[in-house]
Amino acid sequence: MTQQERVTGMVISSMPVGEYDKRVVILTAERGKIHGFMHGARKPGSSLMASSEPFAFGTFEVYESRTAYRITSAGITQYFEQLRTDLDAALYGFYFLEFADYYGRENADDKEMLKLLYVSVMALCRRRIPLELIRRIFELRVMAVNGEGPQVFECVSCRRRENLHHFSLRLGGMVCDACREKIRRGSIAVSPTCLYTMRYIVSSPYEKLFGFTLSDEVMKELSSITDRFRRIYVDKRFNSLEMIEMQEKLQKNKH
Repeated sequence: MTQQERVTGMVISSMPVGEYDKRVVILTAERGKIHGFMHGARKPGSSLMASSEPFAFGTFEVYESRTAYRITSAGITQYFEQLRTDLDAALYGFYFLEFADYYGRENADDKEMLKLLYVSVMALCRRRIPLELIRRIFELRVMAVNGEGPQVFECVSCRRRENLHHFSLRLGGMVCDACREKIRRGSIAVSPTCLYTMRYIVSSPYEKLFGFTLSDEVMKELSSITDRFRRIYVDKRFNSLEMIEMQEKLQKNKH
């Protein structure tokens, strides 16, 4: 084993192992996604019990072995307790954790993704804007952070910055009017407000990401583009997202 190291991160998943232990996955700023064991975390009164739960955010003292890390102690600064009573927000939160697990890589610099995950879960707890908007902001930004976001500042074909009125799913971003005539298929009309919103989401400081709302019309437009883009460029079906979509269908049927 190497010497002890302190990392900052958030628990993105955990599962019981043996009689008293837990296996956890933590997204860290310094080491990317790490897999580790918390020995005795399931024992009554263990100081690691709460630290091993999903969403626990803080510092973790770890030892690295050949196959996994051993987490010996934790200093948790945020448990996001609001998610225990707000089941709708919690479901979105687990979706964000799944997304972070999908992009997380071992021995990677994941400071940006960890910051995004933290402020996004915090936004779910505060509920100052609709949950769907928080979801779309997170989806677009997490793809952008990991180099798979859409090009929304210039034409993906000719790099012009003027007359951007359509989005090409195949090319992965906005196309100008001239290039759209050549492409013809697979482009979606984008309103100026929706384009501005996408630009704001992929480029704004994290502390300002969740400070706006949208009209129903623009929200529908943003959701449609984000959904279709994600299905093409993210090669995974998330279990929590299936539950969210099922819940949305039930709510629509009620109305």
